[in-house]
Amino acid sequence: MAEFVEVHVTVPDRDAAERIADVVVGERLAAAAQLVAPITSVYWWRGEVNRAKEWLLFMKTTAERFDELAAAIRELHPYEVPQIIAVPLVAGTADYLEWIRQETSPEPGV
Repeated sequence: MAEFVEVHVTVPDRDAAERIADVVVGERLAAAAQLVAPITSVYWWRGEVNRAKEWLLFMKTTAERFDELAAAIRELHPYEVPQIIAVPLVAGTADYLEWIRQETSPEPGV
């Protein structure tokens, strides 16, 4: 996996999106979180095609922190099977990537 990833998570409403974003950024599991809404999701669930209005979170972190980030999201997420996927960041400006590294360090400033 690439050193840096963008994690995508869908949630049912703004409150859930803000709660997750606040916690994961506050705990330095993600350097940043962007909330996008509304989106319409169409998906299979329990043998049926469903349609739902949702919010989408984009979170920037390191691949090293992904498992901890995913665990925190699962704790906060209202869905039985939440979407938690990591997309590798194959390129980025050096200063931005360094910022992600610094802001997701378990020891800030390192």
